Amino acid sequence: MRALSVDPLWPRAGDWPAPTREEAPDAVLLGIPAWRTSLSPTGAGETPAAVREALRRYSPTIMGPPPVDLNAVLRIADAGDVAEPDGREGEARVRAAVAELASARLLIALGGDNSATYAVAQGRRARGLVTLDAHFDLRDGESNGSPVRRLLAEGLDPRRVVQIGIADFANSAAYARRALDAGITVITLDEVRRRGIEAVVTDALRIASGGDSPHDAGAPDAGPGVARTDADAEEYLDTPGRTVRGGDAGTDIAAPAPTQARPAEPGGIHLDIDVDVCDRSVAPGCPASVPGGLAAWELRALVRGIARDPRVTSADIVEVDATADAADARTVRLAALCVLELLAGLADRP
Repeated sequence: MRALSVDPLWPRAGDWPAPTREEAPDAVLLGIPAWRTSLSPTGAGETPAAVREALRRYSPTIMGPPPVDLNAVLRIADAGDVAEPDGREGEARVRAAVAELASARLLIALGGDNSATYAVAQGRRARGLVTLDAHFDLRDGESNGSPVRRLLAEGLDPRRVVQIGIADFANSAAYARRALDAGITVITLDEVRRRGIEAVVTDALRIASGGDSPHDAGAPDAGPGVARTDADAEEYLDTPGRTVRGGDAGTDIAAPAPTQARPAEPGGIHLDIDVDVCDRSVAPGCPASVPGGLAAWELRALVRGIARDPRVTSADIVEVDATADAADARTVRLAALCVLELLAGLADRP
């Protein structure tokens, strides 16, 4: 890479120090270079290093007004990478590394493929989950297509799971039915655009934190596009753009052998940022991105809006293959901007 210019009046993001025992960071980065169980060939294990390099192309300043230097208002640390995070033993190392960083207000995991979500959310003791993803991730087995199912099987309440950006032609009817039967809230890509980002963020945070869903409210004014009864829910598979709740928790969720006991004192909400929710023009380095996904600005607005909530205690940025990116590294640069949007949201918390 061409050497970046040096200007004392234009500080760069990144190059944050390692965390210390003396001072708890506000935010800490942790690389999770998972790739071995990916359903698609991937070089996602190279991505944490690429994101760190891309961060230096950006300033840590948000414009406000007034302008705010994130390096000045937040203590930001970088804990390096977890070695060999794949498989059961690797996941145990991830959980341990995340637990060691429990003092940070926000943990930001740099993937790696989406399998990283499972161990990071467990290590952070998440009780709620919001995914920005074109896919359900409810497949059987242990892969980048199964983290949500695995978390449900080990005790995560599906009524506190919200999946934003689920796309047409990117999922099967069987997995759509699995989400519906489990009681997951699904906000499709079409619905994000119809309702607007602010409304979607508000509802997602309320539901993931344990508040009533539109289905639980059960009233006629709960809003359009909500499956309120089992009979209504049957229409889901034929009706795009619906927010869906229904069924008994855990229905049709095949449970793997438990790998760890549920924590006694669980924590807040985990945000899974699967960059393949974006349009392929802005995320060509995501193997599963498709034309028509979220615009880069939509993803960034969702990330910052969700990160503003103090109940969000961890996030991951996954499914970017730095080795398959465009020549201008646009996907990796978008992932780096998601790191900065998470920090901006954190700085803007009440």
